[in-house]
Amino acid sequence: MADTQRRGRRIMMTGGELDAFLAEQRTCRVATVSGDGAPHVGALWFAWDGTALWLYSLTRSKRWAQLRKDPRLAVLVDDGDAYGELRGVELTGRAEFVGEAPRTGEPCPELDAPERLFAQKYFGAAALPHDGRHAWLRLLPDTVVSWDFRKIPG
Repeated sequence: MADTQRRGRRIMMTGGELDAFLAEQRTCRVATVSGDGAPHVGALWFAWDGTALWLYSLTRSKRWAQLRKDPRLAVLVDDGDAYGELRGVELTGRAEFVGEAPRTGEPCPELDAPERLFAQKYFGAAALPHDGRHAWLRLLPDTVVSWDFRKIPG
């Protein structure tokens, strides 16, 4: 067990590595829980602002309905094909609903930065087009676990 813990510390990402990784990755997997305890996992695009993970979700999705009843969620962002290339981040906590739902573009200063990040990352644009079907979820993670197997010697 002690050896596993030491190895975990050696391969975890630094704060800068974690920020860079989350800025470059495009898709995450979001896990929610239904009322009967059944898990639901779906892929989403996201933005990371250095503190919070921002998810732009359909408001008529199973995910949205489940988070309304139970805001607990886990998010996984990972990359790599071969064992020695694997790296990733798992973030867990509670979803917070931010702005109007669905989002139509009403002024919301809290969303200025994440919408700018999201628009640049996915659309190469300065402003996010609002479709009246999506809305924002913010995850201020309670736990963050990261790994980068490229740090394993030899």
